Amino acid sequence: MIAVENLAVAAGSFSLEGISFAVPGGTYGVLMGRTGSGKTTLLEAICGLRRVTGGTIRLGEREVTRLPPADRGIGLVPQDGALFTHLTVREHLAFGPKVHRWSPNRIADRVATVADWLGITPLLDRGVQGLSGGEGQRVALGRALAIEPAILCLDEPLSALDEFTRDALCDLLIAIQERTRLTVLHITHSRVEAERLADQILVLSDGHLQTHERRAT
Repeated sequence: MIAVENLAVAAGSFSLEGISFAVPGGTYGVLMGRTGSGKTTLLEAICGLRRVTGGTIRLGEREVTRLPPADRGIGLVPQDGALFTHLTVREHLAFGPKVHRWSPNRIADRVATVADWLGITPLLDRGVQGLSGGEGQRVALGRALAIEPAILCLDEPLSALDEFTRDALCDLLIAIQERTRLTVLHITHSRVEAERLADQILVLSDGHLQTHERRAT
């Protein structure tokens, strides 16, 4: 579960106040809004990357409002993927587990499992330079999933992809969420994308959130 209550957060001269919503555990929430409405600012606050000036954030049974990002149990896929050009695909997937000091055997097992889910096993020993847009997004998603997060946050992960690749990744995201029962918060501008993926659509407009319950088909 992601539960935000009366949240206030600032980013330079921009601020959000009084934001409240909940994404139930094991469901797929999509956050929409115009450019500049504060979607990424809100996502960064949930992830611990943006200072909160008021209100509370709960993830599952824990209040995490003041916790550092690494202690929140969130897997994040930023808008540009943020892949490291000096690492192989395998090293990207192993990065988070190594930071969390997992055993080598556990890391190897998790990398193999996630790569299989995402269809990137043949890419494991390649560098990320030269990957297609869809392949790069699968690697970024794999890096986020590798730490076995309870929450997955996605910042416009499909916006730079062609229609065919976007459709394939929508199918993949649905399959991953159904397999893992992760709680997902996904930012997009696309109404079609939102309606395809979401159990719940959140619309941020003029500093206010509206919630639309639905069931993805």
